[in-house]
Formats: sequence, structure tokens, C-alpha cells
Amino acid sequence: MPGPQRKIVHVDMDAFYASVEQRDDPALRGRPLVVAWKGARSVVCAASYEARKFGVHSAMPALRAERLCPQAVFVPPDFTRYKAASRRVREIFARHTDLIEPLSLDEAYLDVTQPKSGLASATAIAEAIRAEIRAVTRLTASAGVAPNKFLAKIASDFHKPDGLMVVRPRAVLAFLAPLAVARLPGVGKVMHRKLAELGITSVADLRAFDAGELERRFGRYGRRLHELSLGVDERPVLPNRPTLQISSEDTFERDLLLDELVPYIERLAEHTWTAHQREADGPHGRVARTIVLKLKTADFHTHTRSLTPPERPTSARQLAEIACALRGRVALPRRTRYRLVGVGLAGFVERDSFEAQPDLFRRFAG
Repeated sequence: MPGPQRKIVHVDMDAFYASVEQRDDPALRGRPLVVAWKGARSVVCAASYEARKFGVHSAMPALRAERLCPQAVFVPPDFTRYKAASRRVREIFARHTDLIEPLSLDEAYLDVTQPKSGLASATAIAEAIRAEIRAVTRLTASAGVAPNKFLAKIASDFHKPDGLMVVRPRAVLAFLAPLAVARLPGVGKVMHRKLAELGITSVADLRAFDAGELERRFGRYGRRLHELSLGVDERPVLPNRPTLQISSEDTFERDLLLDELVPYIERLAEHTWTAHQREADGPHGRVARTIVLKLKTADFHTHTRSLTPPERPTSARQLAEIACALRGRVALPRRTRYRLVGVGLAGFVERDSFEAQPDLFRRFAG
């Protein structure tokens, strides 16, 4: 006998790092603010809504953010304060449910099918959580309420900042139909273009397209796309799920030679390192020791190379240097062309354990 219909809440703090800075320094309120170190190799960690109006967004090169919004105030990130605020938000979540799946310092899934707080509905719980966050942290959060994780995450972005969107089970198909396929997880620029070539631009178009043909063209992901178009997502909320790997990938408009990949690897290393720092300063406090380079050839063959050095990388620059060096382990003809490159970090361990036993880790790495 099937269990009760899931009730999932996705909570997403509004411009979290920037909002913490504006909360703590009244002089920054109402001004375009970029949380980033200045410099040629720096990337944006967060941007206030005032800065976003100029096209600034997270993971963007800091130099580009300066060009887009020269009047922006740049503030270096302070992860100690962000982590403290995140901890207080997590305590609020725990008053309502034990089924909490953090995605980062600033967002999480909550399964409130059987809540601890005794509130009558998932909507009431989401409203209570947002009110408590405002009262306790003086920050705002947006939330999405839906029967599954995929829908709740889309919904939380609908009325940002400081908004709430509820997708009831009977409204799922109608809610999804007009959305652009780019809103679906996994539909990046390349997949978006491929779907557009098939005449698929909305979820309604995707739903009407033959499911078997989608699977023939795109494999298992084609089947997944069809399921998403119907609002199907059976993934449970997984509390305390440790991160196994963090990575960034780029698919090129034209296939490139191995020697042409350096600037792409450097940019991806910045993105991956930014995500790694969030994990390191997150609730689990875990750091990565293994560098992974992923390559996909023009004929769709995937090759990965990895290295676990005695000393873990401590900056985006080191990550990029090691990832670039891993190209030397690719035993393919020099004329081979590649359509995709990825830079990842894996082999996560608790920061405290690693720093307390460096000689032990070096011995195993050797």
C-alpha cells in the first residue's frame, strides 16, 4: 500500500552572502553589492539584487562584474559569518522536521509529510519557517512547496525575493506546461539547443513529444526528461548526505584540441573551487583531496584522469594547474578533438580529520 503523498519544502535564502553583508553593515543596504575578492582570477560568490539588475550573478568572473556594474561595492567573503547564519537557519528547520537535505549553506530540502511542529499543512510550515528566519536572523528566504523535490525547487524561485509558491498535486501539470524547458534540471545550453532543433521549447512541447524518441536520442536522460515533463520525481529527501564530488563542465561550440583547453580548464577550476569552499565551510566541513579531469572526445568517448597529491589543493590556481597537468596522462593522438571538458574535486574527508593527521594522509597518498 503506497504511503502518503509527500510534502516537500525547498527553502532558498535570498542573495544569502550579500544579504548577510547588508544586514551587518547598514551603509551597504540598497547599494549594488558584489561578494568577491577583486582580481583577474576571482569569481563572484554572490550579488545583491541591486547588482543583479545590471546582469551580475554568482560564478561570474569578478572583472566582468566590475565592467557590468562599475558602481558596485566589492566585499571579500566572510564564510565564518555565513556559516553562523546558516547554522541558525538549520536550527529553525529542525523545529519542524528531521528530514533535512542541505544543498549548500543557503538552501535545503525539507520533507514535512509528517512534521514535528504539528502545523496543519506544508504551506503553514513554509510560512512559519520564513517568519522565524526573518525574526531570528533578520534575513529573508523564499520557499517552494510541492509534492516532490524537483517541483519545490522550481517553485521557490518563482516569487523571489521573500516569496512563497505552492504547487498542489492537482495543479502540477498546469504549473509545468508553460515553463521553458531550460528550467528543467540538466537542460543546459547544449541540451536546450538540441531540444529547440526538435521544436521543443516549453515543457508542454516536451510532454507532447514521443517518449520513445526522446530516449532513443538522449538515452536515459531522454526518459528522465519525459518524466519531468509529467512532474514525476521519486527522489527522497536524504538527511546528512555527504558530498562525493563537485565538478563543473563546459561543452564547446566547436571541437577543440587538447592544447586549446587551458583557458576553459582555468575558468572551470574557479567555479569548482567556489563550490568546494561552500562545502568546506558548510555544515559537514569537508575538503577534497582528489583532482579529476574529464574529457569527452568529438565521437562522444569519455576519458577521466585523476590525481590525489600528498598536499591537497588550497586554491583555484592550484586546482587549475593540476587539472591542466592531467592532460599529459591522456594517451590519445595529438590531433584528437574534444567537445567537453570538466574539472572536479573528489575524495572528500572531514577538514578537522585531515588537518589533524596530515602525515597519515600523505603516507596513504604515497
